Amino acid sequence: MELNVIGASPVQVSDAVFGVAFREGLVHQVVVAYRNAGRAGTKAQLNHTRMSGTTKKFKKQKGGGARHGDYRAPIFVGGARAFAAQPRDFAQKVNRKMYRGAMCSMLAELNRQGRLKVVADFSVDAPKTRTLIGKLDALEANGRTLIVSQAVDEALFLAARNNPNIIDVVDVDGLNPVALVAADHVVVTVDALKKIEEWLA
Repeated sequence: MELNVIGASPVQVSDAVFGVAFREGLVHQVVVAYRNAGRAGTKAQLNHTRMSGTTKKFKKQKGGGARHGDYRAPIFVGGARAFAAQPRDFAQKVNRKMYRGAMCSMLAELNRQGRLKVVADFSVDAPKTRTLIGKLDALEANGRTLIVSQAVDEALFLAARNNPNIIDVVDVDGLNPVALVAADHVVVTVDALKKIEEWLA
């Protein structure tokens, strides 16, 4: 299939990458797994075993109402936490085929909706946010925009850093499903497009 390149001749790409059907369930699973992999999972609360303090029984067993052992029990102020949270790993298994399938699905859907903007080259002469905004307006890339280039130069990164509508400026290695889902438009260079195709094909 062909993808239109703004300001240049169309480029041939693989149907297996940019022409597949959108699989919402797979995309959702991969996005959730990617976000969960970034969770620290270090939350910890004190259960009855980990509480410090005396374990002495503070009242006799019978004749005083409810029976209690010590003040570390969860029902007392300053006591332990019932069903306390412990450190855990939130990672979910997503194999390589699923991950690549979800990426292809998202890129193909962006292309079908006209939200994938392919350009021959994308750069700025100076790290000026106003210049970058003007280039994006010329491409009709409004809203939250993800810029994908084969190599991110410093001027482009600095120009995008101060713009809240720019999700990120990444190279192909930094492309991820969460950034694709969050973007209203994706601006990608031809060189980066070929590298993505080589990666996902």
